[in-house]
Parts: sequence; structure tokens; C-alpha cells
Amino acid sequence: MTVLEARAVSAGYGAGTVLRDCTLSLASGDVLAVVGPNGAGKSTLLRVLAGLLRPRAGSVSLDAADIVSLSRAAIARRIAVVPQILDTLFPFTVREIVGLGRTARLGRFGGASAGDAAAVDRAIAELELGPLASRRIDRLSGGERQRAVLAMALAQEADVLLLDEPTVHLDPGHQIATLAHLSRLARTRGLAILAVLHDLNLASAVASRVVVMDQGRIVRDAPPGETLTSELVAAIFGSGLEVVARNGSPRVFPADRIRS
Repeated sequence: MTVLEARAVSAGYGAGTVLRDCTLSLASGDVLAVVGPNGAGKSTLLRVLAGLLRPRAGSVSLDAADIVSLSRAAIARRIAVVPQILDTLFPFTVREIVGLGRTARLGRFGGASAGDAAAVDRAIAELELGPLASRRIDRLSGGERQRAVLAMALAQEADVLLLDEPTVHLDPGHQIATLAHLSRLARTRGLAILAVLHDLNLASAVASRVVVMDQGRIVRDAPPGETLTSELVAAIFGSGLEVVARNGSPRVFPADRIRS
């Protein structure tokens, strides 16, 4: 059982504080969706959980070990991060990008093994990237590039996946397919998955828990039906939205048709 936990974490950049007293636990099999308005601190929380930003107060632990005490290589073997945008200096192919996910697991002399190649092949197949494997990453659409970055994270074979807007460039069909695949990985492989999402309906459909953030604080952490209530959605996202139960799950719609 893998457990990634933040306890009373505060963090920020320069003189500014972004996160305030955030406590969160993510375990094997969990699929957490983090939602909130722009500037709520969602991406900063992800960076702290990934060990990329050191807390000013509180702590983050991975299986009871303070993440600050772990090397970057040790963290990379356990935690995979999928950013919104991957900037590359070289025109790598999709296969080469996915292969970068194996970097933390390469042997002492940096040579790729048959197991590394198998992990790359499996990740490419899982994200249906076979026809694009030899294409240069800079010649792909935004959605294709995002799928390649996600495949890179899967090839890493980490215990924890932290995703910052993993569906931002995907069409609706690939959004649903990608999140459904992540849910299956949580169930079948015991991965612990946290995804920052803007779409409340995707969060409701895929997540075992929805974490709502506002002004740097976690204001609720519960299953979707207990989180995406009419009262909370109105308080955090504004009064122009309506929450309707559909097939036992909350769905969020515009309260009235937008008039020009």
C-alpha cells in the first residue's frame, strides 16, 4: 500500500504564500480530482506533493518517509508527474519521449534493458500511440502530444501519478477514454492517482474523491456526491451553475442559457 500524505502544508513563491494549512492523503487505488477556480493553488499543491516545491510549514511524506529526505531519483521511481505542457529542446520522436520515463530506472551505466523496452511498448499501446511512435513530438497536435506525455509517465511505472490538467488539449472522446483508463489503472495496478481538473463533470465521473480548493485552502475533500453540492458549487464557482443528480452522480450545468 502506497500512501502520499500532506500534513498542514503551507507553501508559496518568493514573498507570496499560495497554500495555507493543506492536509491531504492519497493512497493506492485512489483517484482524486482537485478542482477550484483559477489561482486557488491546485498546481502548487501538485508541485508540493511531487517534491518539486518545499513546504514552508507542515510536511509531505511518502510511505511515512519525509519527502524532503528523499533524492530526486528515489522520488522519480515512485512518483510520476504529468505537466500541462512539456517543452523539449530537441525534436524527439514519440517513442523517445515515452522512453524518457524510464530514466530513473536505468542501470548503473545508463543502458536500456529488455524490461525498459517492454514498459515503453506497453505505455505506447495503452495510449493508442502506435501509429505515431516514429513521429516527431513537435509535429503532433496538442492532444497527441499530451497523450505522449501521459505515456511517458506510465512507462515510468511509478506508484503515484500526479497530473496537471491531463485532458486540457484532448477532444471529448479522448478526455473520457484517458480518464477511464486512469481509473482502471488505479483499480487493476493499485496506482494512487491525483489529477488537477477544471471540468467538474469529468471530476464527478472519474474521481473516488473530489478535493475543492479556494484561496489556497482545501475547503472540502469527499466523494463527488458530497463535494459537488449546489451550495458549495455556488459558493466557489458562482451562482450561474446548477447541480443535477444524474445516474447517482452530480452533474453541473449553466443555470440559464447565456444571453448576449
